[in-house]
Amino acid sequence: MNSLTDRTSVSRRRTPLNRSQIAGFWGAWAGWTLDGMDSFIYALVLTPALTELLPRSGYAATPANVGLAGSILFALFLVGWGLSFIWGPLADRFGRTKVLAGTIFTFAIFTGLAATSHNVWELGIYRFIAGVGIGGEWALAGTYVAEAWPEDRRKMGAGYLQTGYYAGFFLAAALNYTVGVHYGWRAMFLTGAVPVVVAILILLRVKESEKWEKAEARTVRTKPLREIMGPAYRRRTWVACILLTIAIIGLWAGAVYEPSAVIQLATKAGMARNDAIRTASLATGLLSIATILGCLALPPLAERIGRKKTLAIYFVGMAVAIVGSFGWAFYLPNGLAPFIAWLFVLGFFGGNFALFSLWLPEQFETRVRATAFAFCTSFGRFVGAGVNFLLGAAVLHLHTLGVPVALTALAFIVGLFVIPFAPETKGEVLPQ
Repeated sequence: MNSLTDRTSVSRRRTPLNRSQIAGFWGAWAGWTLDGMDSFIYALVLTPALTELLPRSGYAATPANVGLAGSILFALFLVGWGLSFIWGPLADRFGRTKVLAGTIFTFAIFTGLAATSHNVWELGIYRFIAGVGIGGEWALAGTYVAEAWPEDRRKMGAGYLQTGYYAGFFLAAALNYTVGVHYGWRAMFLTGAVPVVVAILILLRVKESEKWEKAEARTVRTKPLREIMGPAYRRRTWVACILLTIAIIGLWAGAVYEPSAVIQLATKAGMARNDAIRTASLATGLLSIATILGCLALPPLAERIGRKKTLAIYFVGMAVAIVGSFGWAFYLPNGLAPFIAWLFVLGFFGGNFALFSLWLPEQFETRVRATAFAFCTSFGRFVGAGVNFLLGAAVLHLHTLGVPVALTALAFIVGLFVIPFAPETKGEVLPQ
């Protein structure tokens, strides 16, 4: 009996991580955390930054102009994200860690430079280039962890990694609650330069993944972008692009407009401006905690019922939460508390991004994996940029942000019809 128990415990024991795998994970996680922080800083400082910069650029700082300019600048940022597919082929050619450090350097330096902006044009340029760096970080961090971690750990590693982005949301909210309220939006952008230190540590301490080194040694040089569009990968590439596009539309519709919605509701409830900003920061923190929980719950669920059913559950949850928060609670006479309660649900199902960190590496071989990951995420960002511009125009036309954002729930309904065309990789090992 004891021997049976011992064998069972050994069989359940997971492969231990070595020092390089641990250091690599924390480097990727920290980069992804600071990436999330950087991304969300813009949403938090949107109104004060544009209120100051629009008059310097020759435009009145009316709520309508702030909303329109904010959407245009964010669309430009997403276009930069879209162009980040350039990092994928570089990582497949030169290695994951070097290029990962390069993405972090890029978004950190240009986020810091945004603090020096004299007008909206300068801010737009800095945010565009920062977007190019930020967009590449997810693809390379996800690819690295999938390849570097043992097979029996990498699925949960994807969930752990994805928590970093939303920990970054929480960090941005905490900084806004302290630094932003007291020192203004420029100080918030300056904090975005901190990731430079993480990039240096990655270059110095993290070893390249063995899977990439072995693949590099035996690979006859090909064009990975052409290969993922070839007969072997074409269908899964485009299905992944569509599903990621839907996830990105939902994330940014909810996350970008959430602080503005909370500030509006808090002001309507009679709060002073600074108190409303603090309330938005606390609501963002709640959203982030809920999303981290969603990320951690997802890998075990995907292992139990499969990737496709898990994504379908999370997509339904997102559709319901977006309608409940922006379509219903936002318009209640005393809607602040119900809106914040719905944000928890929205945050939890926003953890659907953890599935892509787990699922995309399983669909492509090592020699094209980073290119495929980067391309699929970049495609969604291009479309997301267009949708965000349309959202801004709709907000301007309808004089409300609730209904336009609520309508993005329709994208998740479309996603339910696309999911069946994706490959189910439950139980399969990472392809070499």
